[in-house]
Amino acid sequence: MFRTAEKFVIGGGRPLEGEIEVRGAKNAAASILPAVLLTDQECVIDNIPLVQDVLNLIDILKSLGAQVEWLDTRKIKISPGAKIDVAAMDFKKASAIRMSVLLIGALLPRINHFKIAKPGGDRIGLRPISTHIEALRKLGVSIEEEGSFYKISSDNMQGKEIVLREFSVTATENLMMASTLISGKTIIKGAAAEPHIQNLGEMLNKMGAKIAGLGTHTIIIEGVKKLGGVSHSVIPDPNEAGTFIMAGAITPGQVRVKGAISTHMDVFIDKLEEIGINLKKEEEAIIVDYSPELNPVRVQALPYPGFPTDLLPPLVPLLTQAKGKSLVHDPLYENRLSYTHELRKMGADIEMVDPHRAIVFGKTELTGQRIESGDIRAGAALIIAGLMAKGNTTIENIHQIDRGYEKIEERLQGLGADIKRTE
Repeated sequence: MFRTAEKFVIGGGRPLEGEIEVRGAKNAAASILPAVLLTDQECVIDNIPLVQDVLNLIDILKSLGAQVEWLDTRKIKISPGAKIDVAAMDFKKASAIRMSVLLIGALLPRINHFKIAKPGGDRIGLRPISTHIEALRKLGVSIEEEGSFYKISSDNMQGKEIVLREFSVTATENLMMASTLISGKTIIKGAAAEPHIQNLGEMLNKMGAKIAGLGTHTIIIEGVKKLGGVSHSVIPDPNEAGTFIMAGAITPGQVRVKGAISTHMDVFIDKLEEIGINLKKEEEAIIVDYSPELNPVRVQALPYPGFPTDLLPPLVPLLTQAKGKSLVHDPLYENRLSYTHELRKMGADIEMVDPHRAIVFGKTELTGQRIESGDIRAGAALIIAGLMAKGNTTIENIHQIDRGYEKIEERLQGLGADIKRTE
């Protein structure tokens, strides 16, 4: 596994107090940024999360010939231009991030033939794009594997009714983008409904697309001839919000998570209340108090509006403090729970039932250790564990965390956390 010299060193047991602001959603930016390629007109995108995966995606857009100007810290103007040079794509960066797969749907309506590197991303299990390929072929797209690339052709795309075999977020987004500028009506059944899909659909409609059914599992796209420029904002990140809520719940003090949209997190919040976490919902924030008496639960990651898979890892350190036996289940990713080995080093009593399920026995005291982050959400879980543990915790391989959380150590320091980035 790739490693960097930088580490987080965390002194556990410090109270967290104050306000922390949620940044833009990485998963929303993943589709919103490629979507600008559907027009040749200027687009302004606000609330950009300054995380490595998103910055890499912006660099890929530049390599395609898009002109990018930063208007503010998190606000950019992108001018895609009339000509997209796919051959000049930064394939190294495209192969390093999972979100590069969303360039397929954005390029298809404008480029008939192109190659794209197979996407990278977290090592949380097999993440094939077979659902994308199967669905796009029904629109008339030819996709062939060629070594480390996909060779894509789209001479005669036509709107069709497509039934997805799983609630795939990125397949839904790719289909939405690919269908906006083709003739006929595309009906996506079994579509994913996450808030960031709705965020993308709202942007496309502002550009002139005709998309109905956002937020449901049936999305209908009427093809149009042209899309225009747009000013649009990325929604706040519910995964960041959930991470900070759980950090505030397990450490003494009160934390106000500014920008958290509770309606994007209904099932997650309901599960936290079942566990016994003390929180209060405001219009644009969630306030969480230290919650030392926690209840064991059964929780399974499910498609939206179910419990989000990305918030399952940060929940597990909390469950080590619940009195009794909890069961966590992620049916999709077979390596999602691999970080539990690191928590066991800290003293957690966790039994792996199979690659998808683990039993967490509590209440157990965690002690700081030298541990390693294997992916973005595993890193969030280990930070929470370090904040609540006795003594010092060193987390290695933190470039994985930087891919999804913007300067997380500086923001936690603002709450009083003892966390430092070191070489």
